[in-house]
Amino acid sequence: MVRFVPVFRILGGLVLGLGILMLAPFLIDFWASRRDASWFVAAVVATIFLGVTLLMLSASSEPFDLTVRQAFLATALAWTITPAIAALPLMGAGLSFADGYFEAASALTTTGATVMSGLDTSPPGLLLWRSLLQWIGGIGIIVLGIIVMPFLRVGGMQLFRTESSDHSEKVLAKGQDVVRWIAGVYVFLTLAATLTYGLLGMSVFDAVNHAMTSVATGGFSTHDASFAYFHSPALEWAGVVFMASGALPFVAFIRFARGRQGLFNDVQVRAFFGFVFIVSAILALTHSTFNGVPLGEAFRLATFHVMSIVTTTGFVTDDYQLWGQFAVGAFFLLTFIGGCSGSTAGGIKIYRLQILGKLARAHLTRLVSPSSVVVVSYSTRRVDSDIQIAILTFLVAVLASEALFTLMLAWMGIDFLTAASAVATCLGNVGPGLGPIVGPAGNFEPLPDAAKWVLSAAMIMGRLEYFTLLVMLTPAFWRD
Repeated sequence: MVRFVPVFRILGGLVLGLGILMLAPFLIDFWASRRDASWFVAAVVATIFLGVTLLMLSASSEPFDLTVRQAFLATALAWTITPAIAALPLMGAGLSFADGYFEAASALTTTGATVMSGLDTSPPGLLLWRSLLQWIGGIGIIVLGIIVMPFLRVGGMQLFRTESSDHSEKVLAKGQDVVRWIAGVYVFLTLAATLTYGLLGMSVFDAVNHAMTSVATGGFSTHDASFAYFHSPALEWAGVVFMASGALPFVAFIRFARGRQGLFNDVQVRAFFGFVFIVSAILALTHSTFNGVPLGEAFRLATFHVMSIVTTTGFVTDDYQLWGQFAVGAFFLLTFIGGCSGSTAGGIKIYRLQILGKLARAHLTRLVSPSSVVVVSYSTRRVDSDIQIAILTFLVAVLASEALFTLMLAWMGIDFLTAASAVATCLGNVGPGLGPIVGPAGNFEPLPDAAKWVLSAAMIMGRLEYFTLLVMLTPAFWRD
């Protein structure tokens, strides 16, 4: 039986922190003399009360420690309960509970799918709250990927074990040091993005919000037109840089900052940039050839949107569905790719695709030479059979989830393109889908509430890499 006291203590701390964080948008709206500031007061009081209550109920003199089962449960509950709490200010602004939960889940999982429109005239506190949720969700995802997932051995992440998750390769001496370095790098990148966006023409408020959602690879904007609002090629290139920074492995940043290795020594980083460049060049050439767009402009547009989708950020400056059917198919497939491990990006992740390629090549070698011994390695590490099975099983989970959720939406009467792309973009934590409803020029508001609940589950499942939730459906999880 799972012991719940440590789990409640973690949840209490998270809820209390969320309540304290609500004070920032409340003060913004209060300063702006907005009537909706009163909703933040009610949300702050309720959230802090709940957090304190959970902490009091879980008070214990025993040393704080987590078993694997408790870690699974705490992780799953944290990412399913906190969106309900974070939705309170959104509901105060007029959203239903289904819409509020969807928006908050999209923010915390850094998906970027939205049900909100009229952002240009929305209260500044509300816009800041959405950006803050993505920003704290982003750093939570990094910690999840570097410390929690390797410990839980989910989806082959045990390949990246550190001392904080197992006794393997040590990035830093203590797990607490890892978290401090992650926070330091994350804050530095956010400040750098804020300064850069401000110097290139954004207002202070826009720069702060877009910096938070760029580094978090979340994609929420303060304008309905997203990055297209600014009509600035320089800002688009800056966006490419900071979206990429959020999708790179933060362990590589830490090693680089400590002088241990160059950033491009990481095999994931090289593969990530190589892939983005090749795909961007192909799409730019296609867009220029078939639509008469100057090649330089086409390359800028293609690079921005390829980077946005591959990093699972979701910013847009153009409706790429108008580029032709090749582009539509390419962007649908890019939805599944994702960034690097230990980053804020979602998706399958670059390292899994690299290892899958190595496994395919090894299998072909064995078909030709059945007696040969083929060792699959990744960087300097051997990919053992348990990691190979975990990665293959992860891929099966992705495909099965895409099929199941798509059929559920189709059963609700949603057309196939909308259903399939909406599920893909939520499972991959990307943001925009395809079609007139959920495409780059639309949003998820017209979908029925039942579809929003399904897609909220898809966002959380994709962010927790499927098995963190699925394992709790097994009877063995709840037995002693």
